[in-house]
Amino acid sequence: MLGAVETRSVSPVFVGRAEELGTLSDALVRSCGGEPQALLIGGEAGVGKTRLVEEFAAAARRRGAVVALGGCVEIGADGLPFAPFSTALRTLRRELPGELAAAAAGQEEELARLLPELGDSGTGWHDEHGMARLFELTARLLERVAAEHTVVLALEDLHWADASTRHLLSYLVRTLRTGRLVVLGTYRSDDIHRRHPLRPLLAELDRLRTIRRLELARFTREEVGRQVAGILAHEPDPDQVDAIFERSDGNAFFVEELAVAAGEGCRTGLTDSLRDLLLVRVEGLPETAQQVARIVAEGGSTVEHRLLAAVAGLAEDDLIEALRSAVNAGILTPAPGGDGYRFRHSLVREAVSDDLLPGERSRLNRRCAEALEADPTLVPADQRATRLASYWFHAHDAAKALPAVLDAAVEARRRHAYAEQLRLLERAMELWDAAPDDVRRTLRPVDYAEAYPPCGCDPATTALRHLDLLAEAAVAGRLCGERERALKITKRALRLLDGAGDPQRTAWFWIQRSRLVQGLARGDGWQEIATAQDLVRGLPPSEVHAEVLATAAHWSMLHEPGPEALTAAERAVEYACMVGADDIRSHARLTLGGLMVDAGQIEAGLTHMYEVRDEVVARGLVSVVGRSHVNLPSVLEGVGRSEEAVGILHEGLRLTEKMGLRDSEAWIWSNLAESLISLGRWDDAAEAAGNAQRRGQTAGPHGSGANSLAFLALARGRVPEAARYLAEGRAAYGPHDPMPQHDLPISCLTIAVAVAEGRLADARAELARTLESGFPPGTQRYAWPLLLEAATAEADARALPAARDGREEVLDRLFDVVKRLTTNAPVWLAHERWVRAELQRAEGRNTPGTWSEVVTAFESLERPYDLARVRYRLAESLLAEGGEDERDRAAELLRLAHAVARHLGARPLADAATALARRARLPQTSTAEPALAAADPAEALGLTSRERDVLRLVAAGHTNRRIAEELFISPKTASVHVSNILAKLGVSGRGEAAAVAHRLGLFPAESLTSGPAG
Repeated sequence: MLGAVETRSVSPVFVGRAEELGTLSDALVRSCGGEPQALLIGGEAGVGKTRLVEEFAAAARRRGAVVALGGCVEIGADGLPFAPFSTALRTLRRELPGELAAAAAGQEEELARLLPELGDSGTGWHDEHGMARLFELTARLLERVAAEHTVVLALEDLHWADASTRHLLSYLVRTLRTGRLVVLGTYRSDDIHRRHPLRPLLAELDRLRTIRRLELARFTREEVGRQVAGILAHEPDPDQVDAIFERSDGNAFFVEELAVAAGEGCRTGLTDSLRDLLLVRVEGLPETAQQVARIVAEGGSTVEHRLLAAVAGLAEDDLIEALRSAVNAGILTPAPGGDGYRFRHSLVREAVSDDLLPGERSRLNRRCAEALEADPTLVPADQRATRLASYWFHAHDAAKALPAVLDAAVEARRRHAYAEQLRLLERAMELWDAAPDDVRRTLRPVDYAEAYPPCGCDPATTALRHLDLLAEAAVAGRLCGERERALKITKRALRLLDGAGDPQRTAWFWIQRSRLVQGLARGDGWQEIATAQDLVRGLPPSEVHAEVLATAAHWSMLHEPGPEALTAAERAVEYACMVGADDIRSHARLTLGGLMVDAGQIEAGLTHMYEVRDEVVARGLVSVVGRSHVNLPSVLEGVGRSEEAVGILHEGLRLTEKMGLRDSEAWIWSNLAESLISLGRWDDAAEAAGNAQRRGQTAGPHGSGANSLAFLALARGRVPEAARYLAEGRAAYGPHDPMPQHDLPISCLTIAVAVAEGRLADARAELARTLESGFPPGTQRYAWPLLLEAATAEADARALPAARDGREEVLDRLFDVVKRLTTNAPVWLAHERWVRAELQRAEGRNTPGTWSEVVTAFESLERPYDLARVRYRLAESLLAEGGEDERDRAAELLRLAHAVARHLGARPLADAATALARRARLPQTSTAEPALAAADPAEALGLTSRERDVLRLVAAGHTNRRIAEELFISPKTASVHVSNILAKLGVSGRGEAAAVAHRLGLFPAESLTSGPAG
């Protein structure tokens, strides 16, 4: 290795760029306040991007920041997966070892895909969430490291970035919200042609208001003069400056090269070709130095010293002398890590590489490959497979290149770099026919293929087939978002399989097509699933058979739940158990449990789901943890067990946040919003729905969150806002893949918004369309609220002359549906009574007896808003009856309804209760509370009897331990009750809870004093 050397062609002065440096400095200041910053610096090759970054980095270090530089690595025409991030993370590990270790704690295995020094990354699992999980954990790692230290993450040469690097950068820019972090990227703007892969990323980032782009312009004539003066160490002749400015056109690198050439008396710089100038400087080196430069040009962006020595074949002293000549001449420079060399500027490297003869290029790549095969330690372990594949490929040796490329594809898959895996697999398919038969016969699926499960053959002894590569490529394409390419691959595979007598493999490819069709919004995917089912029907159990059945059952659960779906789920569980496919079994059991609950087997179905939840958490089976904490609480909410659902959802948030399952976390937030709405914790529900929209990476959580926000806006009287959220939810789901769990809530909200806007005809039209489609089995949780909206609308419009036409037909259809719709849980039995009561009201039969039954049904449920609404209806019917006893009871009901409505912010209900009390000349709600103090308003707030007892003691100032002693419960149980009470009252502390108890007169006969919180 070289000691310190001095180069002659780097300008000692930093010229211009004051405005750009000021922008970067401002970003650094902002980041120090905990606000992450993102900037992109563009400019043509040689314009000075790297020099600007170096100056900014030096200034940042002087301010105490940690600067982590990483450059995109070009190997031939190939980018190395995650190369700039891996390099930058190594710097952070070196500079902040303790902080990085603490930030990565518990997730070392996953983060090792980016930074192998953290440990063994293992094989992991590969699905749509694998790469997203890695990205989320990386974002969290950076946020944690940057919590106490200002960090500058600089990624250079993004025009060479691999797809995985581009995707990770996009993710970071979109999701980083906290931390003292500056993310900085540079790219060559003159390389970004219309089809360049970086172009879509730049367009995407331009739409974000959180990123700033700087475009470096060429130097002015004055700036060129200052640069030349710095290089020559004296004031140049004006004519010389004019000539250099004219020839360089203000490009900083060319100014430097021309100035050095002029200083050495070289007139070549004034020829027509600046490229010739670059080559002449190389050609002026000794022959051994030129040989070394050619190896570095072809060996990659950086070539390690030991690899260079092995390829050059020079004596150590001769190699050192050659390197010293190239470095002194400003052609090469030691790499930042100190372990190798690279060209000082990529323009020189490109000129040298372009000047190589075809045979010379092949020979250099072969020598690099042979050296690396002989000693794999010559390059870093995380680069070895990719570089060896590139060297052999560019050496045009198919026999060596095919296994090397397949090895690199496996390594890319291990790192979740699926885009690079797809590219390498496509390259392997190009090499397949060119590779000798004896080489292909030595390749085994067990080494290179894991997408297609072994069925009836031994993967350790069976030769790898071209179809195995197609299977791997189809999955890689789906996982990296290249669904169009993956769809073409499956089409090609199915053509090859046509008439081949391989039904299992054919069925497997049809399942892949189903997923791709759905992902591309080309349909619902059922036709492809049905084809796969036909192919495996009657075949012995296998992993493919189990996967087909599980996929069919899951699709049916979402689209057409019923007995056939239940049967498919049972068989999927059975087959998965028989063949030992644990992941498929767990997913199938979740599907089975949900379908059993829909079919009325509630406890048996929930038992399945709880067992799966416990098993996958205990085993750390990440691929199922997210789904188990989404589906189980959703099913619990569907049978009215909202409080139970909330507990599991909070556990799910903890687990998915820890595991980096961002989209599962978004689904959990959306389900939490739904359950919190039921429990009357509306402010928390709105926050949860907003989190679902912010965290979600797919349309589902965004649409579900929008639905919850639309419901809250309607209930609070903000109709235009509700209409906007409704449109947002409808757009999120789209029309290509209709599902009852999406469509029925949208229809329900559509009816509600239309009624609120006075468009009863539109509401009826939406109802007619929905009833025409029908309610599949298991959709009662969505059907009953929809029928309630329609029935209430007809009852409220009874007195409107314009509503008479068509009313009878609507009521008849509603009565008919109500007779047939399932009521498999107390909550839906209560809804049935409510809908029937509204239908009777629509017919003019509004009797207290009917509404009393409805109120009684809801009093046992923890749904305060629904209870307040039916109490209002009961009060209305009592007042219609007349009589003093009825008036007293109505006043009590209205006070309770108003208290809940006011607590929730449900203005329409609160106003209706006030207006009804005013019309009936009852005491107004604000003055009626003392007179009705004997009532129990704690019930109106959704508090259970136990929570009422706990609140009484909280308001008296008791600690959790004292409460536990008083009520004969554990302190932990007391703490849980206190947390639930605070949430239901919408307060943040025990003192506020006591104040609410006093204000509402919850315990009027008792003397309550505020005491220390416990």
